[in-house]
Amino acid sequence: MSGKRDYYDVLGVDRNASQDDIKKAFRGLAFKYHPDRNKSPDAEEKFKEFSEAYAVLSDPEKKQQYDMFGHAGISGRYSTEDIFNSARFRDIFSEFGFNFEDLFSRFFGGGFGFNFQQVRTGPRRGSDLETRVEIGLEQAATGTEVEISLNRLQKCSRCDGSGAEPGSSLVKCPRCNGRGRIEQRTQSLFGQMIRVTTCDKCEGRGQTAETPCRACRGRGLEEGWARLSVKVPQGIEDGTQLILRGQGEDGPFGGSPGDLYVTVRIKPHPYLIRRGRDVIYEADISFPEAALGTSIEVPTLTGEKSLEVPAGTQSGTILRMRGEGMPSRYGKGDQLVHITVQIPEKLTRRQRELIEELAKEFEAQPKRRARWWK
Repeated sequence: MSGKRDYYDVLGVDRNASQDDIKKAFRGLAFKYHPDRNKSPDAEEKFKEFSEAYAVLSDPEKKQQYDMFGHAGISGRYSTEDIFNSARFRDIFSEFGFNFEDLFSRFFGGGFGFNFQQVRTGPRRGSDLETRVEIGLEQAATGTEVEISLNRLQKCSRCDGSGAEPGSSLVKCPRCNGRGRIEQRTQSLFGQMIRVTTCDKCEGRGQTAETPCRACRGRGLEEGWARLSVKVPQGIEDGTQLILRGQGEDGPFGGSPGDLYVTVRIKPHPYLIRRGRDVIYEADISFPEAALGTSIEVPTLTGEKSLEVPAGTQSGTILRMRGEGMPSRYGKGDQLVHITVQIPEKLTRRQRELIEELAKEFEAQPKRRARWWK
């Protein structure tokens, strides 16, 4: 993968480019290197290169993986078929007036070892859903399970998802004549183009209900509530998105379900602040405690623990409690206790007398002369 060019460089866009900019760049390259227009020897390789770049950067999930890990995040997570064989990619080609199946059979068919579908036939996939959960910092440290309630479209219980009223049957779709797709012929700069789209009446399955189901009105889906358990791994970062495959909405007429994306937010802790693997606690002690040393109770991710403060501790000192931080694949972090020595703003008469007496004791001690040379 090291020999591959950066996808953003391939398309000629900035890393902060919007989806509209990415799409515009791809459109220009697609027309420039269209096989019926560009006969240069390197046209095929360029077409493959920018098509792959667009297939990745136009998909939010793949783009996120690429932005985080580069080519390693794509090759290690997706197969070649996963990259190209997506509804978004095929739809864009159709929108441009390109015959998707023809182009990829000429450019990719022999090299990738699989066939591309020009249009989707059969039941479509269900929609993806998004939700969010909130957990405490302690739960993020140990891992937890969170129960969520989700309103989603699911298979109709009356017709079992067929869309037909019980006792009635399915008939051939009159719009597509049972093929599940519709052809539209248009003229373009390259001649006659055939755009094949999924039949909107039968959703690509080639059949419709003779008598639509009364409960779902022939859609095959109904709204319902589901209770799910979400496993949150230990050490999770705030804002991390978990993917529950197949827990989105059911696809109509037996189509595969979509996915559920769960964003995990970590609530602020009343005492602790997270900094990567470490957690920070601000501890206030008095001047006598700092001078004489003391033992303080410190809240940690696993409960209160005692911490010894050495005699002579200065304000601003950081004491480290090893292994009391957040877990990660690199091991546990530490808890850093920031010590602040509190100076009283008001003194009683007795306190003032004692401090004045202490000051005299310090004055009586021989003073060390400061040296400005080393």
